Amino acid sequence: MSDRSKDERPSDEELTPERSGPLAADPANPLVPGNGQSPEDPFPEPATLTQALALLAERRRELADVEAKLRDAEDRHLRDRAELENFKRRMQRERADALRYASEGLLRDLLPAIDNLGRAIQAAKESRSDGAGAAGPLIDGVEMVQRQLVDTVERQGASRIEARGKAFDPSVHEAVVQVETDQVPPGTVVDELAPGYRLHDRLLRAAQVSVAKPSRRESREN
Repeated sequence: MSDRSKDERPSDEELTPERSGPLAADPANPLVPGNGQSPEDPFPEPATLTQALALLAERRRELADVEAKLRDAEDRHLRDRAELENFKRRMQRERADALRYASEGLLRDLLPAIDNLGRAIQAAKESRSDGAGAAGPLIDGVEMVQRQLVDTVERQGASRIEARGKAFDPSVHEAVVQVETDQVPPGTVVDELAPGYRLHDRLLRAAQVSVAKPSRRESREN
């Protein structure tokens, strides 16, 4: 028969298994049940209300910083996207303008040739003594070439600037000479010496014109 009485119950120490190994060597080891949080826990439980409030304020500051960074990132994204869209529109516009005005240089070079043909035709007509003559077919041929060149220029988008009888406009007219006259108001284009042209909405060449100015007699009377 055992020395322990049947009414005696084993103590808590006897019921608790003996600990051994590294867990038992350090009673403060947090891995031991009941010794606190895991060392990897990033949010330890505050011990006091003051610590809890301080921790809450810190978390709010961190959240505000994250929100501010997100707003900055979103603003940068929107700005970059807007700049990209502006760049695409600018490139499309420049490409369209390049196609629209691709013939500008060629047309500028053709205009003096057209002018010279017109002067040659005018000089030939003035030198003829009659309406026919041997030079008649030649003049007709040169006039046909001039008309073909003018038609080619206009098909490329060029249009002639109205000048004769219009008020002088320095943006499209170039005053070569002033003419004293009382037949038209001062500042009126009397004659067109060389036609001007636009290429779409761009000035290709200003019209060379003579402009009316008050006659001396009219000036003395005023």
